[in-house]
Amino acid sequence: MEQRLLHLCAHKSIGSLLAFSMSLLAVGTVAFDNIETPFGRAERVIGGACTYISLAASYFVRPVRIVSVIGDDFPLSVLEDLKQRGADLEGLQIRAGEKSFFWAGRYYRDLNLRDTLETQLNVLANFDPVLPASYRRSEYVMLGNLTPRVQLRVLDQLECRPRLVAMDTMNFWMDTAWDDLQQVLRRVDVLTINDEEARQLSGEHSLVKAARAILRMGPRFLVVKKGEHGALLFHHDELFYAPALPLADVIDPTGAGDTFAGGFMGWLAHTDDLSMDNMRRAVICGSALASFCVEKFSVERLLELDNHLIQQRIRQFAELVHFRF
Repeated sequence: MEQRLLHLCAHKSIGSLLAFSMSLLAVGTVAFDNIETPFGRAERVIGGACTYISLAASYFVRPVRIVSVIGDDFPLSVLEDLKQRGADLEGLQIRAGEKSFFWAGRYYRDLNLRDTLETQLNVLANFDPVLPASYRRSEYVMLGNLTPRVQLRVLDQLECRPRLVAMDTMNFWMDTAWDDLQQVLRRVDVLTINDEEARQLSGEHSLVKAARAILRMGPRFLVVKKGEHGALLFHHDELFYAPALPLADVIDPTGAGDTFAGGFMGWLAHTDDLSMDNMRRAVICGSALASFCVEKFSVERLLELDNHLIQQRIRQFAELVHFRF
């Protein structure tokens, strides 16, 4: 196990290989958040699934093609920062005179528990994604957590079958858009959800049985995110478990799942290797990026990283799971 993980660090520097990466298309929200945790508050900070996905993926692959929508209240300085970090914003719609998506939430001492205090859909209420011509042959696609109809709309605009399509979803769509959700599941390769969502989607309590049921719905791979308890990767009868890294400071878990997805898909697009061994490496990359995300509010920690810090964190994962028997 350790040698497999350390293989990540044996490559030439990640930055030197970015030019050889495949393209990644990221679909999701670019938003404002208000966040309360036992460790503080952050008001009107930058959030959104697409933001976290693109920042995490940018350490492995560039450009990251963003498909999202914002109002004209969104800071231009943030958009410039995203561009500097390899984001292609041609697919980002800016609606004049409208407000960006806004979410407010409160976390408890158990950071796995949270309440949504407020959701303002704003520009997201009527979001119709339009893929620029340059996006329509993307090799890797990450469908962030949006209504399944939006996810289907994106897939319908692709001109050829991507090398890999991954998606995220949530309980709300299972309750309100089951038929559309099933259509998306039949057209994707990877589903990334948490353990509660896996149980609801499958109707099974055992995660092993849940995985079997979900994989019959269409995806070839299932990633079950378990927060501070790590992540599970399922493929046919194969199972891989990546533990979460014990951290001294966990401040804000917002965006950790999307950061995981960005690191996971970024690594796969970077290497263009869909073997089960490389999928395991992708899970470790996603877990490493997510472990940074939770150390500060919003995207602040993701903006501070470099390849050395990421490779160092991956080595910590390798040491965590290494043992002799």
